[in-house]
Amino acid sequence: MTELLKTIDSPTDLRALAPQQLPALADELRAFVLESVSQTGGHLSSNLGTVELAIALHYVFDTPRDRIVWDVGHQTYPHKILTGRRDAMAALRQIGGISGFPRREESEYDAFGTAHSSTSISAALGMAVAARHRGEDRHAIAVIGDSALSGGMAFEALNNAGVIEGIRLLVILNDNDMSISPAVGGLNRYLARLMSGRFYAAAKQAGKNVLRHLPPVFELAKKFEEHAKGMVVPGTMFEEFGFNYIGPIDGHDLDSLLPTLENLKQLDGPQFLHVVTRKGQGYKLAEADPVLYHGPGKFDPSVGIRKSPSSGAPTYTQVFGDWLCDIAAADSRVIGITPAMREGSGMVRFEREFPGRYFDVGIAEQHAVTFAAGMACEGLRPVVAIYSTFLQRGYDQLIHDVATQNLPVAFALDRGGLVGADGATHHGAFDLSYLRCIPNLVVMAPADENECRAMLTTAVRHEGPAAVRYPRGAGIGVTIERDLVSLPIGKGELRRETSCPPGARIAILAFGSMVQPALAAAGPLDGTVANMRFVKPLDRELIERLARTHDVLVTVEENAVAGGAGSGCAELLAELGIEVPLLLLGLPDQFVDHGDTHQLLAGVGLDAAGIERAIRGRFADRVAPARRMKSVA
Repeated sequence: MTELLKTIDSPTDLRALAPQQLPALADELRAFVLESVSQTGGHLSSNLGTVELAIALHYVFDTPRDRIVWDVGHQTYPHKILTGRRDAMAALRQIGGISGFPRREESEYDAFGTAHSSTSISAALGMAVAARHRGEDRHAIAVIGDSALSGGMAFEALNNAGVIEGIRLLVILNDNDMSISPAVGGLNRYLARLMSGRFYAAAKQAGKNVLRHLPPVFELAKKFEEHAKGMVVPGTMFEEFGFNYIGPIDGHDLDSLLPTLENLKQLDGPQFLHVVTRKGQGYKLAEADPVLYHGPGKFDPSVGIRKSPSSGAPTYTQVFGDWLCDIAAADSRVIGITPAMREGSGMVRFEREFPGRYFDVGIAEQHAVTFAAGMACEGLRPVVAIYSTFLQRGYDQLIHDVATQNLPVAFALDRGGLVGADGATHHGAFDLSYLRCIPNLVVMAPADENECRAMLTTAVRHEGPAAVRYPRGAGIGVTIERDLVSLPIGKGELRRETSCPPGARIAILAFGSMVQPALAAAGPLDGTVANMRFVKPLDRELIERLARTHDVLVTVEENAVAGGAGSGCAELLAELGIEVPLLLLGLPDQFVDHGDTHQLLAGVGLDAAGIERAIRGRFADRVAPARRMKSVA
């Protein structure tokens, strides 16, 4: 532990330091972030870029009384370290450890829980209005990145904030997508201090009061001010929203940050500060490749990230990326769309090979879905590559713009099920539930990577909307057929059949990623296993046959039990008038925390041992003890 940082257990300790000590603290904090993330994995580039900003905010503002809302929140490690969680960084994103994102239950300094983008201005505005309503003189600060600012919700909040009077709201644009330009230097620092100071604000107001009596002169002066500022700062748009725009300033220069924030602290009304930072700041390897170092696993900082040898089994994301290129080569109507997840969704190769058919719409999931609907109206076959957790943000568009018009839009849903260290906000825990209730929509879940490829082909050739939901990580290692083949819609398959006599016949209806653990659990139980393939439409014939020939049915899915695939099976059995003992296994009715995916699945009983244990616990009378002991042995 370095000398200054070890003395900081709260922002109160930070504010006891002299300003001239803060650059040294920033160096120590940046080194600590690098060392910590190299040991645990996590987000690195973005956090190296917010070191000075976190220090300045907690130094100038009276946190936690003044509220700071960090958009997305994957850049809050310096904030966490400065607010009493330095030692807890050793268990970052691990079971029982602290989250990689802000969480209200974790610290009073985490004013608002975040992990999805573009929410910070809305939340901070709500807090600012609440402070005004309660007569409290405190500030609300939203820190939002340039990518998150592309989300429509951010602009909805800006539009609302600019017309609300009597609030203490500061929006900080953390612009880390560009290098520090020559304009961000001595002149700009002077202008930032001048325009954020009380003298400038008071003089501007006094001038307005005088010139209002001379309307033509007033309008001329106003235009001159706007154009004069516009020559050196790109803030005209934010001024039009009703904000007082300051910047851009160097977000790594504490001599700029501290006085500017001090000045802004004294001003009423909505303020907008534009700071420019650099992803990976201070670590040359991350500066050179911020994407590679965005969310690394464990690595040696002195060496950097070294790609490990391939395990042989491609990830589902890679399977999708290769398939998209193959289907695009075979069908000129195919278009690829992503909401700012090119790398994460496996579309790098597609962009390179089909640049005119690749569209990254930014962090704008709602737009992505309706954009695809417009293309489908004109005869194209758009494929929307999107994480399960992010399609939630485009749900109304999925129903209103795609499904009601029965448009042929294919949704490739990556990260279905539990995703590991990113935790509850990123688990794809609800997609089967929120998709299967939508008319016209076909929903598929592959048991392996080859089946995923076939389902994606089925989806893009279907004359209506279709979704393929696949998990994060590597497949099971099956051979992938290069031909583009489709599956018959609504048909599953048997993977294992029981040899048990009547009275002890158990059938497991497994969906997607649960097929393999279901097969492993069925061995000791000598049970039947069906790979259901389709969540909607369900294979009615297969379910009816299994219900009439087995004594117990079990459904298992890596999705919330509430409203999920198992619920669909129960509804079908009720419709058919078949009464059979039924056990629904899936994710519990609670938010699953962060941690290693295998440990999380075991914790909720969705590994092979958990599935077998649940079946034995519920249907002990259906599995004879003698056979159980023999099977286990």
